[in-house]
Amino acid sequence: MSTYSHILLAIDLSDESDQLITKAAELARLYEAELDIIHVVEPLTFAYGGDVPMDLSTIQEQLDEHAEQKLNHLCATIDHPVSRRYIVTGHTESEIHRVAKEIAADLIIVGSHGRHGLALLLGSTANGVLHGAQCDVLAIRVRSQDS
Repeated sequence: MSTYSHILLAIDLSDESDQLITKAAELARLYEAELDIIHVVEPLTFAYGGDVPMDLSTIQEQLDEHAEQKLNHLCATIDHPVSRRYIVTGHTESEIHRVAKEIAADLIIVGSHGRHGLALLLGSTANGVLHGAQCDVLAIRVRSQDS
């Protein structure tokens, strides 16, 4: 089995993201790998089918700023250096694949909420990342803060 040298962690900045960051940092230390983190902000126009009668650019900028602040805060809590942080706007799975290919990541780590049923085993985002990735994908089960 080969080791990993470049890990890309995809996080959604939810309250459970710290679980993923902790485990990704442990793996990066174990493999002496470079660790990059990506968060994808889906454009507000995706939620409204692209037909929005008003300018959402200010709100989108605020979402981007909030994401950057939260990502910086999360990165400050780990004891492994993060090489690069990506906050990109677009379709989540496509952007994760694009960045993973661009940086030659050999492992993508995503969170899975482990919902019930075979179709929801990984969740739609984790499943989409898995099926389009050109490298290994590790889905880490995250537990809600309530459990």
